Amino acid sequence: MKYAHEILLRPIVTEKSMIAREAANQFAFKVNPDASKLDIANAVEKAFEVKVVSVRTVNVMGKKKRRGRVIGKRADWKKAIVRLAEGQTIKYFEGA
Repeated sequence: MKYAHEILLRPIVTEKSMIAREAANQFAFKVNPDASKLDIANAVEKAFEVKVVSVRTVNVMGKKKRRGRVIGKRADWKKAIVRLAEGQTIKYFEGA
């Protein structure tokens, strides 16, 4: 079993994720590509002491980029959208 910090790499704080947080109590994270939905749910519950209702995952393909004649590619990554139980929140996202 992996530790929570090995599964949850960083939170995703964008305008779209903030709207989802307010409307549906959903939080977005960049996660380890090898992590399963069950691993992600357990990591969020353990790290933030909340109850996870559901987890949705997306494999994001990296964009192709050019710098002059050189063509490169950004790395692929995995995004998890975690829905929490009613009335629960993650204090990390609340801001100061």
